[in-house]
Amino acid sequence: MPENSSTHLQEGITDALTLGWPKTILLGLQHTFAMFGATVLVPLLTGLSIQTTLLMAGLGTLLFHLITKGKVPAFLGSSFAFLGGYAAVAPMLPDGSPNEEMLPYACGGVIFAGLLYIVLAGLIKVFTIEKVMHFFPPVVTGPIIISIGLILAPSAIENAKTDWVLALIALAAIIFFNMWGRGMAKIVPIILGVLIAYIAALLMGKIDFSGIGAEAAVALPPITLAKFDISAIITIMPIALATMMEHIGDISAIGATTGHNYIANPGLHRTLLGDGLATCLAAIFGGPANTTYGENTGVLALTKVYDPRVIRIAACFAILLSFIPKFAYIIETIPSAIIGGVSLILYGMISAVGIRNLVENHVNFKNTRNTIIAALILVSALGFNEIGGITFTVAGTDINLSGLAIAAIVGIVANAILPNKDYEFEEEGEEEKFQTYKPYID
Repeated sequence: MPENSSTHLQEGITDALTLGWPKTILLGLQHTFAMFGATVLVPLLTGLSIQTTLLMAGLGTLLFHLITKGKVPAFLGSSFAFLGGYAAVAPMLPDGSPNEEMLPYACGGVIFAGLLYIVLAGLIKVFTIEKVMHFFPPVVTGPIIISIGLILAPSAIENAKTDWVLALIALAAIIFFNMWGRGMAKIVPIILGVLIAYIAALLMGKIDFSGIGAEAAVALPPITLAKFDISAIITIMPIALATMMEHIGDISAIGATTGHNYIANPGLHRTLLGDGLATCLAAIFGGPANTTYGENTGVLALTKVYDPRVIRIAACFAILLSFIPKFAYIIETIPSAIIGGVSLILYGMISAVGIRNLVENHVNFKNTRNTIIAALILVSALGFNEIGGITFTVAGTDINLSGLAIAAIVGIVANAILPNKDYEFEEEGEEEKFQTYKPYID
């Protein structure tokens, strides 16, 4: 790891500590904006409760931070990877209403998927992180991080094209405040971008408040306990094999952003355990599976404030919103074009972090094996994502691997079998274990 990495991290933490609580709370609200759109989209597509989803995202994030010793600035929101599982077990009814009879059984399957995370965390604890990370050098994780941003990019364009004027207003405001803003304006460019674009939408008559009167001011999130069925478990449980690969990529992306090796400290076993338990907790009470969010990683990269307490504040906002349907409704009135404008830069920042990860770890692309590995990962991630991944049948059950999961598998296998490795996972001190490269001679 480069010499300035630990300094880079410390500067980010110091920024949050010295800002004071009012400004830090505003930063937390900014992370809430970043996660909100994607988090509520999953219940809209599956029929699960939006209020319950927000509650479980907040509680799951706090549980994750507890298990990871409060060191990892990650927000856990709804996972899109399980949409296929919900569609198979509890498809929406012909009239578009939720399949309330089968949704609890789908949640039961998600619980068992979360348990697989816990099993893998235990294996890592037993067999040590070095043996695991031997398969995840920066030449693998870097392109995977790049792929995460590129895969998300089309959704940003889809949202932005619904109204390019609003999208460009949001994008221009974010860029302006991030580059030329002073003081707090430079630290919360996303909130300012959303507010400016939202005011523009109001003036243009593009905000609809007609349904706000039907929403209660305060209400408890509905809780539906999970139920268990062997068919639902077999259908949904294997999805965890793909999402665990994505988890490693997400944690690597956060680490590359902050300059801290979270896979070593607090440890991949802890991040997997936190993600798995958060998913189990959410599913038990009728929420979707949780996963670490790339959207919030983009916010970290943009603001350069990495204090995990900011993320915990965002989690508290999510919990608060789950009890206030009217406020949640107002947030939902933000036009998708504004979300698209914000996402244009956030998703690009994720890919940029992947590029920085390769540069800072001095990945040598004069080494042909490194070029081949990166090429295979990028093409697999984008190509298979375009066709919906790969679906195959095991014991009568259809299993779908996403493009990102396929890319991770391809990268791991290629790295394992190709000769001329120039990667070593070395221990440097008691606190950290860094990824390093050996000199390569043509």
